[in-house]
Amino acid sequence: MFVGHRDQIEKKAIVHPAMKNIEKQVLIGPAQGWTDYVMRLFTVGPHGHAPRHSHPWPHIMYVVEGTGNLFLEGKDHPLSAGSVAYVPSDADHQVQNTSDAAMVFICIVPEYGDK
Repeated sequence: MFVGHRDQIEKKAIVHPAMKNIEKQVLIGPAQGWTDYVMRLFTVGPHGHAPRHSHPWPHIMYVVEGTGNLFLEGKDHPLSAGSVAYVPSDADHQVQNTSDAAMVFICIVPEYGDK
């Protein structure tokens, strides 16, 4: 059993040449007793982004706050608080914050996809 609050969970800056202004928190995963999946919270700072990429696992996204864009398989999809998305395995995708405020989203992946 685990009960916590996002403000008490460690944020880790993701340092990568193709990424800009992204922090990750693992909210629930194997350490909290959920052995099959990992729920992460990403904070993408103003005009931050991940690289365009794909990987062999799917993920689910839920935007908690802010605005941005999800490039998915050749199409742009505007995101705002309340937006949800399913990104299939091996799909070409990219998340971008398109504003001057933080964009925060939950991302759930299979355990093996939490790199």
